[in-house]
This record gives sequence, structure tokens and C-alpha cells, in this order.
Amino acid sequence: MFWPMFQLVLAFLGVAVLGVLAVRVGLEARRLARAVADSAARISGAAEDLERAAAPLAARAGAARKAYPWHTAGK
Repeated sequence: MFWPMFQLVLAFLGVAVLGVLAVRVGLEARRLARAVADSAARISGAAEDLERAAAPLAARAGAARKAYPWHTAGK
């Protein structure tokens, strides 16, 4: 009767260890998802900053193209 009870205890401990590991994986996945969301927000902000910085340059390039039409790339 000892060995069946011993095997039952080992099986229970194995399931308990797997449960603890599953909880840890879930917590790490949540942390990773939060980090990805933060990174996506930072990238979006950087893209908006780049658009704002590029708008005056594009306007100047358009004005230069109108002022000097013979220097266009489509020759």
C-alpha cells in the first residue's frame, strides 16, 4: 500500500509544480504584453514627432521645386 500512495503523492506534487510554473508563465506573458504596448506607444509618439519635424522640410522642398523647376529629378 506504500508504493501506490507514494506514486499518488508524487503525481500530486508534479501537478502542483506544473500549476506554479503555469502561473509564472502567465505573469511573464502579461509583463511582456505590457512592455510591447509601452513600446508601441513610444514608437507611435516618435513617428508623430518625425512627421511634425518633416512637415517644414517638405514645405521648403516644395517651395524650392517651384522656384527652380529646371532642377527637378524628372529630367
